[in-house]
Amino acid sequence: MRSRCRLELFAAALMLRWLLIYRFLVPFALALRVAAQAPAPAGQQLFSSVCAGCHGLDGRGGEHAPDIAANANVRRLSDVGIAHIIRDGIPAAGMPAFSARFNSDQIDAVVKYLRSLQGQGGTAAAKGNAAHGHALFFGKAGCSGCHLMEGQGGFLGSDLSGYGSHSAEDIRTAIVDPNRNLDPRNRAVTVASRSGETYTGVLRNEDNFSLQMQTADGTFHLFDKSDLTGIEHLNHSMMPAEYGSELSKTDLDDLIAYLKASAKAGGSQEDEEE
Repeated sequence: MRSRCRLELFAAALMLRWLLIYRFLVPFALALRVAAQAPAPAGQQLFSSVCAGCHGLDGRGGEHAPDIAANANVRRLSDVGIAHIIRDGIPAAGMPAFSARFNSDQIDAVVKYLRSLQGQGGTAAAKGNAAHGHALFFGKAGCSGCHLMEGQGGFLGSDLSGYGSHSAEDIRTAIVDPNRNLDPRNRAVTVASRSGETYTGVLRNEDNFSLQMQTADGTFHLFDKSDLTGIEHLNHSMMPAEYGSELSKTDLDDLIAYLKASAKAGGSQEDEEE
């Protein structure tokens, strides 16, 4: 009888032990395995949520921080150098340190994404005709009506002199789908005045009392908000969204080739001047 009781106690203890292992240790081991397999935070998400507010979604600068995508001095920095800036900041320039917010893996992810914005590690350049791309830019495609290139063109859009540092795929997307990942600061705005006139353009400055915008003809307009009956921030840019259908694949390849060739030539000139 005593032996039977001991055997039953031993069996119960053994079962309790396995229950504890199954209840606590197995889920813990699985959690560790999942954590180990989980992808590191996406550099694009980190950049968009923290860096883009100052440097812009494309890294080409904003109201509070400079261009870090096309700037030759930034592009020449090593990955370690860029990581050091992200980690420790540049106090004299107003760049905060992110050592308390980002861990090493997150900083590396941001550096890798910045390199993609700079055109490194992207897809191969389109094998287009840069000379024909130049003719398209200043002719049929009408790009120069809004964008500067080689010191010539319009001022409504951004200066594209260094935009070719992006990958060919990113440039193509920006041309055929200009509203994807649109920086809110580049959205079109429409205002209506009390006199019944309506203006649509790009917002240049705005505060609690006034608004300054630039219309497609290049004219700047300064409004007192008390003189306006409506202000609408649109969910698209001023750039036409029809280039994907109006330009052939060959035309797009040629435009991309021109942008990339111009960026490469500009970078070489900057290197020589320094």
